[in-house]
Amino acid sequence: MQPTVLLSALLLAGLMGMVGQGARTVVGLKKLHDFNATQAPDQATTFLASRLVISLIIGFIAGVLAALAVGLDKLAGPAGAAVEVLLGLAAAGYAGADFIEGFMSKAPAITGGAGTTGTASTEPPSTTTKTEPPATGASQPSEQADRLIMQTSQLSTEIASLQSVLATSAAASGWSSLSAVTQVTPELVARLFVPATPLANIRNNLPHVLAGLRSYGLADRDMLLMALATIRAETEGFAPIDEMKSKYNTDKAPFDLYEPGTPIGKRLGNTQAGDGALFKGRGFIQLTGRDNYTRIGTQMGIDLVAQPAQANQPRIAGLILAQFLANKEDAIRAALVADDLALARKLINGGSHGLDRFKDAYAKGLALIPEGIEI
Repeated sequence: MQPTVLLSALLLAGLMGMVGQGARTVVGLKKLHDFNATQAPDQATTFLASRLVISLIIGFIAGVLAALAVGLDKLAGPAGAAVEVLLGLAAAGYAGADFIEGFMSKAPAITGGAGTTGTASTEPPSTTTKTEPPATGASQPSEQADRLIMQTSQLSTEIASLQSVLATSAAASGWSSLSAVTQVTPELVARLFVPATPLANIRNNLPHVLAGLRSYGLADRDMLLMALATIRAETEGFAPIDEMKSKYNTDKAPFDLYEPGTPIGKRLGNTQAGDGALFKGRGFIQLTGRDNYTRIGTQMGIDLVAQPAQANQPRIAGLILAQFLANKEDAIRAALVADDLALARKLINGGSHGLDRFKDAYAKGLALIPEGIEI
C-alpha cells in the first residue's frame, strides 16, 4: 500500500472515530443541560472546552485502532469503504477509551491471527467480559473484521431529542468494548405507553424523572422501568396531574371519602376538615394524604403540607417519585427479582390500581431497554 493511500485510510478512520466521539459528547451535553435544569444557578456544572478536545483525540485514536483491526484494505480498496465499516469505526470512536482498552487487551490475538494456524493465544480471557470466548490464532483477518463491525440495526439522530446510536449486540463481534449503548430518549419511552400519550409530554417531563432517579442513586434499568411503569399506571399522559373525582374518592362533596373520620381518610392520615381535597393525589405517583405529604416533603426538605400544589411541578414530581421508590427500594428490588410485579405495584400504590398497565409497560421495557442503559 502506497504511503499516501495508507495515510488517507488512517486519516479517514480517525475522522470517523471523532464523529462517534462527537456524538457521545452531544449526548453528554444534553444530559448536562437536563441535569443543570434541576439545579440552582450557583450549583450548575460547567462545560470545559478542554475536555471536548481530549474526547475528540480519544475518538481519533480509537478509530485508527479499529481500522488496524479491521484491515486498512477495507478502507483503501478500489470500491472505497463500505458503510458498515464506517459505522463500525464511528462506533469504536463512540466507545472511546473503553474501545482502546479492549483493543490493547486483544492485540496479541489479532496479530497472532494473521500469521499462525491453530495455535491459541496465550492471553487469558478478560475477567470483565461475560460473553466473549478466548481468542484463537486460527482467525483470519476477514474474520476479525466480521467480529469487529457491529451489525447495526439502527443508527439515527433525532435533533429534537438527540437520540443516540442504537446498535445490536457486540457478542457477534467478540469485542465487549463495542457493546451497544442505548440512550433513554422520549421516543424509546413512548413505546412503553399507548399511542394517545403525547410525545410532547414525554419530552418535557422525562428529564425531570431521570434527574430524580439519578439524585437518589436509582440510575439502573430495574428502577427506571419501575418508575416508568408507575407513571403509566398512575398518569398515563406522562404529566404530573391532580387526582380526578371518582366513585372511589367522592360521595357528595369532592374528595369527601378522604375526609377525617372516613376509613380512607384515617388510612391517609387526614386529620383536619378539608384534608381530603387539600391532599388529594398529585404528581407522577399521585401522592395522597396528609401523612404522605408530610413524610415525603420532610425527606426532600420541601414543605408540601403548606403548599401541596408543588407536587405537580415537574421537577418536584420527579423527585417525589424517586423518593417514594427509594423508601421501598430493597422490597421493590426483591419483588422484581422474584418476578412478582403485583407486589412491586402494591409497594407503591398500596393496592392493584392500574396493575394491567403497570405490567404491560414493564414487560415492554424489559424487551426494549438493555441492562446497560445510560440514565
